Amino acid sequence: MKFELCAASIEAIQLAKELNFDRVELCQNLEQGGLTPSFSMIDYSIAYGIPTHVLIRPRPGGFTYNSDELELIIREVVNCRNMGAAGIVIGVLNENGSIDEPILEEIMKKSGGLEVTFHRAFDDCVQWKKGMDILIKHGVKRILSSGLARNVDIGYSILSEMIKYAAGRIEIMTGGGVNASNIGRLVDELHPDAIHFSGTVKFQLDEESLFSESILKVDANKVKRILAAAGM
Repeated sequence: MKFELCAASIEAIQLAKELNFDRVELCQNLEQGGLTPSFSMIDYSIAYGIPTHVLIRPRPGGFTYNSDELELIIREVVNCRNMGAAGIVIGVLNENGSIDEPILEEIMKKSGGLEVTFHRAFDDCVQWKKGMDILIKHGVKRILSSGLARNVDIGYSILSEMIKYAAGRIEIMTGGGVNASNIGRLVDELHPDAIHFSGTVKFQLDEESLFSESILKVDANKVKRILAAAGM
């Protein structure tokens, strides 16, 4: 079983390396569910020596994109490939809640052999078995899911069904609401291929500034407690 840290800061990248995470999903703007990180952040993470899987998501909200947004996604795939990322994290849907297969096919062609994760857009799929079959057909490496729910606790039974249906044909990585109180059950009973979490807390950044913002900031102690609860 592998562990992936959702990293949206230099501190998170450094912590992932220190605690021997298998990889990071690199993003920014966790407060909006994660968006594509900057070129320099991608470059930093790769240079820091942690396997870096880059989230490619051009805007917050759902995962049905117009032609211009899809063009940005394809450009980012090529950028990540050329920069030497270990993988990319994507999710593209049609308005009816099905996988956007033509765009997925284009992404796979442009990825040049990078590991491809289909992120929690999968949880918006109307027919998840059909969706999984499409992802397997196109060579997607893994699915990040909370079991078609807002968090892994609510989606636990569906996650169990997903793992059984996948039957080793595609990796299932659980994520969404993973914490120290539930990760033991995920490890001991569900046995996913990987577990994904951010270990963040709400933090008021630059309180004395006129431009102070509330952000989600990685908390080293929280991350360590989650890993300890997983038996790591």
